[in-house]
Amino acid sequence: MQLRAICKSKIHHAVVTEANVQYIGSIAVDSELLERVDILPGEKVCVWNVTNGERIETYALPAPAGSGDIVVNGAAARRFQPGDTVIVVAFVLTDEQIKPRMILVNQRNQFVEWLRDNRMPDWCVTDLMAPAAEV
Repeated sequence: MQLRAICKSKIHHAVVTEANVQYIGSIAVDSELLERVDILPGEKVCVWNVTNGERIETYALPAPAGSGDIVVNGAAARRFQPGDTVIVVAFVLTDEQIKPRMILVNQRNQFVEWLRDNRMPDWCVTDLMAPAAEV
């Protein structure tokens, strides 16, 4: 068996709302977005800053549902500023085929649409409409 790190979750073009260097660490994300893409509290995530090219790995924490909050905490707050555009991604180690849950959000970090990669036609957007446990 060979396990591979496969993209399972993606929040595309979120906007950082706060950077708090005094907090211990992590990234706080509106819990509605976390649930939609199946990222659990404490789960390891990659955060890629589209604005300046910085990349970090940290863990996700839930921010209040519907708040639109994307808060970068701890040392990473020195590299991420409010207004920066970011991509939040989680991977899974698996030997099975998966269907990633990828979304696009607007400037207020509200869900806009499901994303799909046209180069991978087997990904079915309608399958993503169900809660994560049903997919």
